Formats: sequence, C-alpha cells, structure tokens
Amino acid sequence: MAATDGNRWLVLIHQIPPHPGYLRVKVGRRLQDLGAVPVKNSVYVLPRSEGALEDFQWVRREILAGGGDASVCEARFVEGLSDHAVEALFNAAREAEYAALAREARALQAAAGRRRRRSTPAQAEAALRRLRKRLAEAAEIDFFGAPGREAVEGLLSSIESALRPPLPAPERPAPPAGEVRGRTWVTRRGVHVDRIGSAWLIRRFIDPDARFRFVHGHEEAAPGELRFDMFEADFTHEGDQCTFEVLVRRFALADPALARMAEIVHDIDLKDGRFERPETAGLDHLIAGVAMRHKDDEARLRDGGVAFEALYEYFRRKGVTG
Repeated sequence: MAATDGNRWLVLIHQIPPHPGYLRVKVGRRLQDLGAVPVKNSVYVLPRSEGALEDFQWVRREILAGGGDASVCEARFVEGLSDHAVEALFNAAREAEYAALAREARALQAAAGRRRRRSTPAQAEAALRRLRKRLAEAAEIDFFGAPGREAVEGLLSSIESALRPPLPAPERPAPPAGEVRGRTWVTRRGVHVDRIGSAWLIRRFIDPDARFRFVHGHEEAAPGELRFDMFEADFTHEGDQCTFEVLVRRFALADPALARMAEIVHDIDLKDGRFERPETAGLDHLIAGVAMRHKDDEARLRDGGVAFEALYEYFRRKGVTG
C-alpha cells in the first residue's frame, strides 16, 4: 500500500445525521467489529494496512449512503496522542473483551468441574464453542498482542479437559534431546509471560541452539519446526497447565527452582491464583514492563530472559524445598 513513510495509522473522520437513528448504531457496531478505537468523537483509528483501508472505505460508503459525510486518511501523531498511547487504546479494548471472556469461562469451568464424572453435557459443550468463537474473533482484531488472551485460552483448555474424559493412551513423551537440538521454535507474535518464560526454558535447558520465529496465530510451521504456546502446537496448554508447566513436565526437568517458577508463570498466565507465591506480582509487573518497553518479540525474549534467569538463580541459591 503506497503511503508516506511513518504514517502508521488510518483515520476515519465522520459525521452522521441524527436520522435515521439506526445508522449511528449500525456504524458503531461495524467499527467495533473491525477493532477500530475512537480517539475523539467521530474519529476512529486502525493500524494502517490494505485490509484496514478497505474496511474503512466500506464504512465510509455506508455513511455516505445514509446521508452522512466521512473521510479516510493516513496519519501519524505529532503532538498530543503518541503512538504508544494509541496502541494502549487498542490493548485496553481487547483486554476488556478478554476479561469478560475469562469471567464467563471461569463460571463455565466451575459448572464443568461439578460434572467431571458425568457424561459430556451438551449445553456446556455449546457454551464452550461459543466462547472459542468469541475468543477467535477478539484475537483477529488484537493488533498489538494484549496479554489477556493467554489466560482465556488456558481456561478454555481446562474446561475441555473437565468436559471430556481423558484418553486411555499414555502421555506423548517429549522428543529425545538430540532431536530438539538446533531447531526453530515457532510461536505467536506479541509474546508475554508464558511464551517468554517458555522460550527462556527451551534455550536454557532443552535446546541451547534454539532459534525462534514469530507468526500470526494460524500460520503453518515449516517441516522440522516445533510450535509452542499456540493452537495445535507440539507444546502448549494441556488441561489446566500452562506451556511452561507442560515443558517442565514433558522434558522431565526435575529441578525444584523450575517447579517454583512454573507455579508463578501459571498464576500470571491463567490468573486463577492457584499457588499464590509471593514473587508472582513482581514478575507479573516486570514482564508487563518489558512488553510495554518493546514491541519487537526478540527484544522481549532478550529482556524477559534476563528476568527469568535472575529468578532462577534466586530460587536455585535459596535452595527452595516447598
């Protein structure tokens, strides 16, 4: 898309007549579905892309057809709002959606837990499908990787485990150490605590020569690559365990320090307060700061890895036993 360098945003500026009343509601819902956020009354923003331009052009046509007026322009913020502030608006919108989904998921999880030993209830299965559909829709417009998504994904995986009886087959073992040396490990863009911690764990204890590649959620891995902490990955949430916990278990990393770290990552990622370790809030704030400081995933892994290495050294030297 031809654009002036530095113009990161597309802006829709519109005026809608008071009548017919449904037009304002229709346009508002359409903009919400696109993931656009308001920066002023009747001024909406999307990250610049070919798809976003086409979406705004369709909205503009709807407004014009209804007797209103609208313009679409490329923009960069010079005074007032900063790029970081605009990104925060997008993340706040998605975080609100993820928080609502998490509340509904926890209610469904409680109901599923009461039925754990019964046949799969059709109503709960239908509710789970609806939540997964809404999560996919929210993720589609999660342009800057709001961290609340991982907690919802973990809750939904836990619900699936509660609703469906476990398979009688033995657990799939991790590949032998020689088979994972020097591999490319693929995960979703916008890494946060579970993916940052898992990447540190992989490079520190599993595959010292690991390379990491960051993709959109549905992008296929190349032959020989290993996927982690994403849909249908080789290593991802299993039941009520986050990816960090799964890696520790499947690679048989019998280290008390790693066990404590897994508990911390679990509580930050799934937000269920299961372990309540005193170090949890500190790591949560530190990783949030890393994510705020860096949009680049490699930079997040670098700085986040330093935090995980320091936490590991603390637990190792402390000689944790409980």
